[in-house]
Amino acid sequence: MEPITVPDLSARPHGFKVERLMESSAEVLFAAWTEKFDEWFAAPGTLIMKAEINSVFFFETVFKTEEDLVEQRHPHYGRFLRLIPDRLIEFTWVTGAGGTEGAETVVTIELEPRGNGTYLSLTHKGFLHEKSKSRHDSAWKMILEHLDRKMMEDK
Repeated sequence: MEPITVPDLSARPHGFKVERLMESSAEVLFAAWTEKFDEWFAAPGTLIMKAEINSVFFFETVFKTEEDLVEQRHPHYGRFLRLIPDRLIEFTWVTGAGGTEGAETVVTIELEPRGNGTYLSLTHKGFLHEKSKSRHDSAWKMILEHLDRKMMEDK
Protein backbone atom coordinates (compact mmCIF):
# COMPACT_ATOMS: atom_id res chain seq x y z
CA MET A 1 0.00 0.00 0.00
CA GLU A 2 1.20 3.50 -0.83
CA PRO A 3 0.75 6.58 1.38
CA ILE A 4 -2.06 8.94 0.35
CA THR A 5 0.42 11.82 0.24
CA VAL A 6 4.06 12.29 1.11
CA PRO A 7 5.10 15.62 2.64
CA ASP A 8 6.97 18.01 0.34
CA LEU A 9 10.10 18.84 2.33
CA SER A 10 11.77 20.95 -0.37
CA ALA A 11 11.05 24.24 1.45
CA ARG A 12 12.21 22.75 4.78
CA PRO A 13 15.73 21.43 4.14
CA HIS A 14 16.88 20.95 7.74
CA GLY A 15 17.41 17.38 8.88
CA PHE A 16 19.82 14.98 10.55
CA LYS A 17 20.69 11.32 11.05
CA VAL A 18 21.32 9.50 14.34
CA GLU A 19 22.87 6.03 14.33
CA ARG A 20 23.20 3.62 17.22
CA LEU A 21 24.04 -0.03 17.74
CA MET A 22 21.16 -1.32 19.83
CA GLU A 23 21.27 -4.38 22.06
CA SER A 24 17.70 -5.38 21.17
CA SER A 25 16.68 -7.39 18.12
CA ALA A 26 15.14 -5.75 15.06
CA GLU A 27 11.88 -7.56 15.84
CA VAL A 28 11.72 -6.09 19.36
CA LEU A 29 12.58 -2.61 18.09
CA PHE A 30 10.02 -2.74 15.28
CA ALA A 31 7.31 -3.66 17.80
CA ALA A 32 8.47 -0.89 20.15
CA TRP A 33 7.99 1.73 17.40
CA THR A 34 4.73 0.37 15.99
CA GLU A 35 2.84 -1.30 18.86
CA LYS A 36 4.42 -0.48 22.21
CA PHE A 37 5.17 3.24 22.00
CA ASP A 38 3.47 3.81 25.37
CA GLU A 39 5.80 1.35 27.09
CA TRP A 40 8.88 3.50 26.49
CA PHE A 41 7.99 6.95 25.12
CA ALA A 42 4.34 8.08 25.20
CA ALA A 43 2.64 9.08 28.44
CA PRO A 44 0.52 6.18 29.71
CA GLY A 45 -3.06 6.27 28.48
CA THR A 46 -2.43 8.75 25.65
CA LEU A 47 -1.46 6.47 22.75
CA ILE A 48 -3.70 5.95 19.72
CA MET A 49 -1.72 3.98 17.14
CA LYS A 50 -2.30 1.29 14.53
CA ALA A 51 0.70 0.23 12.47
CA GLU A 52 -0.75 0.55 8.96
CA ILE A 53 0.19 2.76 6.02
CA ASN A 54 -1.92 5.97 6.12
CA SER A 55 -3.05 5.23 9.67
CA VAL A 56 -2.80 8.27 11.93
CA PHE A 57 -1.46 8.24 15.47
CA PHE A 58 -1.52 10.49 18.51
CA PHE A 59 0.24 10.48 21.85
CA GLU A 60 1.57 12.88 24.45
CA THR A 61 4.82 13.12 26.29
CA VAL A 62 4.85 14.74 29.71
CA PHE A 63 8.01 16.11 31.27
CA LYS A 64 9.40 18.96 33.31
CA THR A 65 12.59 20.82 32.45
CA GLU A 66 14.67 22.74 34.98
CA GLU A 67 13.00 25.97 33.78
CA ASP A 68 9.41 24.65 34.09
CA LEU A 69 7.42 25.11 37.28
CA VAL A 70 5.01 22.29 36.37
CA GLU A 71 5.08 19.31 34.03
CA GLN A 72 4.41 20.20 30.40
CA ARG A 73 2.23 18.16 28.03
CA HIS A 74 3.53 17.79 24.47
CA PRO A 75 1.06 16.34 21.92
CA HIS A 76 2.52 14.43 18.96
CA TYR A 77 0.67 13.56 15.75
CA GLY A 78 1.62 11.61 12.66
CA ARG A 79 0.78 8.97 10.10
CA PHE A 80 2.63 5.95 8.81
CA LEU A 81 4.15 6.29 5.33
CA ARG A 82 6.11 3.01 4.96
CA LEU A 83 6.39 -0.17 7.03
CA ILE A 84 8.60 -3.17 6.32
CA PRO A 85 8.43 -5.53 9.30
CA ASP A 86 11.66 -5.66 11.31
CA ARG A 87 13.45 -3.47 8.70
CA LEU A 88 11.89 -0.03 8.13
CA ILE A 89 9.44 2.38 9.74
CA GLU A 90 8.65 5.76 8.20
CA PHE A 91 6.12 8.21 9.58
CA THR A 92 5.30 11.87 9.77
CA TRP A 93 5.93 13.71 13.04
CA VAL A 94 4.11 16.90 14.01
CA THR A 95 4.44 18.78 17.29
CA GLY A 96 3.80 22.35 18.38
CA ALA A 97 5.87 25.17 19.82
CA GLY A 98 9.32 24.04 20.90
CA GLY A 99 9.01 20.98 18.65
CA THR A 100 8.44 20.91 14.91
CA GLU A 101 6.50 24.20 15.20
CA GLY A 102 3.54 22.58 13.43
CA ALA A 103 5.60 21.40 10.43
CA GLU A 104 4.92 17.88 9.17
CA THR A 105 8.38 16.34 9.39
CA VAL A 106 9.37 12.81 8.35
CA VAL A 107 11.13 10.22 10.54
CA THR A 108 12.69 7.17 8.88
CA ILE A 109 14.00 4.32 11.01
CA GLU A 110 16.09 1.62 9.38
CA LEU A 111 16.85 -1.58 11.30
CA GLU A 112 19.74 -3.87 10.34
CA PRO A 113 20.42 -7.00 12.41
CA ARG A 114 23.99 -7.09 13.78
CA GLY A 115 24.94 -10.13 15.82
CA ASN A 116 22.50 -10.33 18.73
CA GLY A 117 21.57 -6.65 18.33
CA THR A 118 20.50 -4.16 15.69
CA TYR A 119 22.10 -1.22 13.93
CA LEU A 120 19.44 1.51 14.04
CA SER A 121 19.58 4.53 11.75
CA LEU A 122 17.07 7.31 12.42
CA THR A 123 16.73 10.14 9.89
CA HIS A 124 14.50 13.12 10.72
CA LYS A 125 13.88 15.68 7.95
CA GLY A 126 11.69 18.67 7.20
CA PHE A 127 12.43 21.17 9.95
CA LEU A 128 11.60 24.81 9.43
CA HIS A 129 14.82 26.04 11.00
CA GLU A 130 18.14 24.99 12.48
CA LYS A 131 17.04 25.52 16.11
CA SER A 132 14.20 23.02 15.84
CA LYS A 133 16.45 20.54 14.04
CA SER A 134 19.15 20.82 16.73
CA ARG A 135 16.68 20.29 19.58
CA HIS A 136 15.41 17.11 17.95
CA ASP A 137 18.90 15.86 17.09
CA SER A 138 20.02 15.96 20.72
CA ALA A 139 16.67 14.62 21.98
CA TRP A 140 16.65 11.59 19.65
CA LYS A 141 20.10 10.55 20.89
CA MET A 142 18.80 10.44 24.46
CA ILE A 143 15.53 8.79 23.39
CA LEU A 144 17.32 5.98 21.54
CA GLU A 145 19.51 5.33 24.57
CA HIS A 146 16.38 5.19 26.74
CA LEU A 147 14.65 2.85 24.24
CA ASP A 148 17.59 0.46 24.22
CA ARG A 149 17.80 0.42 28.03
CA LYS A 150 14.02 -0.04 28.43
CA MET A 151 13.79 -2.91 25.92
CA MET A 152 16.68 -4.72 27.62
CA GLU A 153 15.04 -4.25 31.06
CA ASP A 154 11.80 -5.74 29.77
CA LYS A 155 13.50 -8.88 28.40
